[in-house]
Amino acid sequence: MRIMIVGAGKMGRWFGEVLKYQHEVAIHDIDKAKMGHINGVIKMESISECSEFEPEILINAVNIQNTISVFNEVLQYLSHKCIISDITSVKTGMEEFYKNTGRRFVSTHPMFGPTFSDFNNLEGENAIIMSESDEEGKGFFYDLYHSFGINIHEFTFDEHDRTIAYCLSMPFISTMVFSACLKQQKAPGTTFRRHMEIAKRLLSEDDKLLTEILFNPHTLRHVEEISGKLSYLIHIIREKDHEEMGNFINRIRRNIIYGQI
Repeated sequence: MRIMIVGAGKMGRWFGEVLKYQHEVAIHDIDKAKMGHINGVIKMESISECSEFEPEILINAVNIQNTISVFNEVLQYLSHKCIISDITSVKTGMEEFYKNTGRRFVSTHPMFGPTFSDFNNLEGENAIIMSESDEEGKGFFYDLYHSFGINIHEFTFDEHDRTIAYCLSMPFISTMVFSACLKQQKAPGTTFRRHMEIAKRLLSEDDKLLTEILFNPHTLRHVEEISGKLSYLIHIIREKDHEEMGNFINRIRRNIIYGQI
């Protein structure tokens, strides 16, 4: 199969590296240096070159701010038989865009980004495929993800963004608040060190990716919930209310048990 990848960032390079062994792969990035890190693929200096390549699937791997504009640029060079796809971590606007194009599409979210995942061992990691996607496109990504032992979930566009706001935005926010409170002080505690490790790995991620996760339209509700719980905890601590602190701790223990589904 002929596969065109636009965007040679971390995820674009990963797709190029894993697909080149069984498919004919071409890649394009406006930053030519990024393409230099990938061998065994066709490197296109201009996006217009894909008209001669005639890809059967196009994987749009640029950041979310540029996803639709890149689609608009490349669509004129694609056959209508070509399945177009995105891998954005927030799907706001994508369903409407795809409907307006009238093209076959597949929208996925590989949740094994470089921050906390080992690209050399992805077994047990997760990926989401939008249920509205073209069946052939779904099959392509199902086969790819299954070959690495990746767990696959199928959500609608709306279900995806609500789920991501819960499982990514909430821990991201908690880690950012922890990081914002840091100061130059020795902290020998094991718990503190582990929180620091999480914070360092999260904040090594690209600003644009962090921003797109946090600007998910469903994120604000979780920020407000965290703020409310903190305010309540402040009240308990200020009042030194041992009984209510015990109740609070028992409630959050139950949350941990029931949250592990």
